[in-house]
Amino acid sequence: MFTGIVEELGTVESLAPQAAGSRLRVRAPLVCDGLRAGDSVSVNGVCLTVVDPRESAFSADVAPETLRRSSLGALRPGSRVNLERALQAGARLGGHIVQGHVDGTGEVVAIEPLGSENYWLRVRVPAELDRYFVYKGSVAIDGISLTVAEIESGVLSVTIIPHTWANTNLRSLRPGDIVNLETDVLAKYVEKMLGTLEVKRPGLTEAELREQGY
Repeated sequence: MFTGIVEELGTVESLAPQAAGSRLRVRAPLVCDGLRAGDSVSVNGVCLTVVDPRESAFSADVAPETLRRSSLGALRPGSRVNLERALQAGARLGGHIVQGHVDGTGEVVAIEPLGSENYWLRVRVPAELDRYFVYKGSVAIDGISLTVAEIESGVLSVTIIPHTWANTNLRSLRPGDIVNLETDVLAKYVEKMLGTLEVKRPGLTEAELREQGY
């Protein structure tokens, strides 16, 4: 589990194809401090298991499904990636609950300067994920915990503050680039529970839902 607060911008050293999937190697002196084989690290929002940790770099195997569902397959040597180690028990939850399980990818529509190193990022999201995004709700974009400022016609918008701009890979994005998206897991649970209620009691009304505590 992660928080969506990026710890370090790592640099991809290699993405080597294997019989199934690929092996990713990332240089990251900060994140590698105390890192052990088997630990989880979020790489651009994707939870990966560390293998062969060294003093300033680590490797991780990327499964074929992960390559299909995320943007990791497009990484090249020199690519900058957002990194976060798994949340420790008792640590402050500065962002929101991020699993590192990417739901899909979105396309950058625009990054518009607002002044004073603040930016307005607009991302086109897949139709099947649109229902999980709500105004002022949470979203993880390339593993960064962000607040939805607007969602309209399949385009999600967020404000990027100076700290986030300076410490993540967002400043390297351009229109047309692909980013990893993870919706708020709570929205998925609510959707399933409401669907179960509807099946059990067809024609469920708003008043009845309120009685159930929704």
